[in-house]
Amino acid sequence: MSENTPPQATNFGVQQYGGQSQVANQAVGPGARAVAGQVSFQALTADQRTQVLDRLALVEQLLEEHRAGLPDQASPRAELRRLREELDEPTPEPGVVRRALDRLTAFAEPVAPLAAAVAALTQAIQGF
Repeated sequence: MSENTPPQATNFGVQQYGGQSQVANQAVGPGARAVAGQVSFQALTADQRTQVLDRLALVEQLLEEHRAGLPDQASPRAELRRLREELDEPTPEPGVVRRALDRLTAFAEPVAPLAAAVAALTQAIQGF
């Protein structure tokens, strides 16, 4: 056995306790590689688009109803507008969409109904 070859009993796995993890490409251990192709969203069907638009409208409504509970009232609206514009593109950029959803999630955290609506919106978008 060469000095670069691990013994057979070596486990290079990943352990996680609690929390949430979203892993795209991951490689573990000596010589491991993670390779990805181009990532993109597929075009939404009319029903899927309606579902996403309904959830966007709900988030917008809840932003208005709970604005007093938000430390920053302008930024969530700007982020929602940015997300809506990106989703209107023929081929939305996954990174732009993901970052907008992450920021909306952080903004919505102090208000439970808004946080739940943003989570539902995220699930709807990522489900397609």
